Amino acid sequence: MKTLRTISKVALIGATLVGFAGCADMTPKQRNTAIGAGAGALGGAVLTDGSALGTLGGAAVGGVVGNVVTKDRR
Repeated sequence: MKTLRTISKVALIGATLVGFAGCADMTPKQRNTAIGAGAGALGGAVLTDGSALGTLGGAAVGGVVGNVVTKDRR
C-alpha cells in the first residue's frame, strides 16, 4: 500500500509539472480563465462536500468569471 501511495504522489507531481509547462505561453485572458476555473472547482467542491456536480459547476462559473473580468489588450 505504501508503494502505491508513493507512485501516486510521483505521478501527481509529474502531471502538475507538465501542466505548468503547458501554461507558459498563455495570454492573460487564458491564464485568468484557468485560474478562475481552478478556484471555482475548489470552491464548488468545498461547498458541496466534494460532489462531482458541484465541482464541475464551480469550475464552469469560475472559468466564465475569470474570462469576463479580464480585458483584451488590443
